[in-house]
Amino acid sequence: MNFPQAIEAGFRKYVNSRGRASRSEYWYWTLFALIVAIASTAADATLFPANPWTPVATITGLALFLPGLAISIRRLHDIDKSGYWVLIALTIVGVLLLIYWAVTPGTEGDNDFGPDPLALPARAPA
Repeated sequence: MNFPQAIEAGFRKYVNSRGRASRSEYWYWTLFALIVAIASTAADATLFPANPWTPVATITGLALFLPGLAISIRRLHDIDKSGYWVLIALTIVGVLLLIYWAVTPGTEGDNDFGPDPLALPARAPA
């Protein structure tokens, strides 16, 4: 999955936590969210220099929260873990564990959460 496909998948599956997300989908979405966060913070500094509430960054952060949560859950599904493990991010050690799991290759083939997102689609017989 490339960068534009990951962004499109993130918005298409906005609140869908079913299924699996490959490492490339997860990390491209994370890169996109980081770029948007930097751009929105720069926009706030330019447009509202005296406002400590950063309205542009707040709105974009809220808009990207649900798809980011959904893709994190799907990434956990790819390594055959329950999506509830995302709650471990509420601890400092848990964030490190989630980062480790995010770089771990997904299970090959089908697992309890669906088909392998990297598997090639089966071709129809000619």
